[in-house]
Amino acid sequence: QVQLVESGGGLVQAGGSLRLSCTAPGFTLESYAIGWFRQAPGKEREGISCISSSDYGDHKTYYSDSMEGRFTISRDNAENTVDLQMNSLNPEDPAVYYCAAAWGCPALPGDYGMDYWGKGTLVTVSS
Repeated sequence: QVQLVESGGGLVQAGGSLRLSCTAPGFTLESYAIGWFRQAPGKEREGISCISSSDYGDHKTYYSDSMEGRFTISRDNAENTVDLQMNSLNPEDPAVYYCAAAWGCPALPGDYGMDYWGKGTLVTVSS
């Protein structure tokens, strides 16, 4: 069972940036496709971005159409993390942000096929 742990959430002013990090103690994230998702209160969970594994996709990155440009996903294999850099945060971005793992990336903004999920990290944006 892969246990994912997110970190880096918090309170940021509108227009600011945050960097979220996903890790999995005891597991090599490089072997999995890792996606970032978010769920705001009263809304469905939506996919933001996904990066493929080294074995199936050569670390190719995918973004939901509405997220590309402000969000950047990346791997740090030495640290065993997958990060999500978020810029120009606005009042539509507050949510619980989750990372998830699977053999392959889903068709964003969906989350079909993601097998393992973290507990999430809360992002709040002040105006």
